[in-house]
Amino acid sequence: MTAIEIDRLSKTYGGRKALNAVSLRVEPGERVALIGASGSGKSTLIRHISGLIKSDAETCCKVTVHGRPVQEAGSLSKGAKETRREIGLIFQQFNLVGRLTVLTNVLTGLLGRVPPLRGGLMLFTREEKLLAMRALERVGIAETALQRASTLSGGQQQRAAIARAMVQEARILLADEPIASLDPASAKRVMENLSALNETDGVTLLVSLHQVEYARHYFPRTIALRDGEIAYDGPSESLSRAALQDLYGDASEELILPEATQVPRPQTPAAARLDTAVA
Repeated sequence: MTAIEIDRLSKTYGGRKALNAVSLRVEPGERVALIGASGSGKSTLIRHISGLIKSDAETCCKVTVHGRPVQEAGSLSKGAKETRREIGLIFQQFNLVGRLTVLTNVLTGLLGRVPPLRGGLMLFTREEKLLAMRALERVGIAETALQRASTLSGGQQQRAAIARAMVQEARILLADEPIASLDPASAKRVMENLSALNETDGVTLLVSLHQVEYARHYFPRTIALRDGEIAYDGPSESLSRAALQDLYGDASEELILPEATQVPRPQTPAAARLDTAVA
């Protein structure tokens, strides 16, 4: 069963086609980069897959996740709410609540699965807290569990967002420019965490990027958007500087960065921190 299927998806803003009859398929467990110059439609596409925005009201426009429709012809489908629970979202802005602890922010990934009253009061069991701590340990920031989220660096906040998606047990992870505001070292750590989630847990990964070097390094397949249409869909390794120049012309320069050096994986915090955080 296909993880993500999009059939002739279109979206118009103010008379301009942000997406123009886009069709694509992503298979379960794939790791796919979505690239394009500013305004190419990357964020718009990701928000349609997650059901955050609706397509043009055309009979052909359809988004399906794991065989179940999310939206069709400009309307959310019946059961879309349940389907969206399988989709984890990561944004450039992190979307953490700064005044809450890192642990509590990660635990919000459970809100779609726990009873509404308990979730509304942020009452979580010891087992749920242990689950969240293990997720923080996997992304290398378990030592920050009891800190306010606002005290974390940008890279740490993004890794907390990844841990939240782990706790959610999302089968598909959509990340919209997750490293755009990070320094190179933090960006590589985030990309390593995302890749590990795909390789270890089999999570389907679709990540929009503004830097083609990261697409070539971490993703076997890249989809390139240009003016709301798919200009390229194929092996990431084929996206040479010359190929990007052919696709985007002068705009290709904003997609090309010098190849970053390798950054060691962060060390895993001691497991002994678990009992302290969940007591």
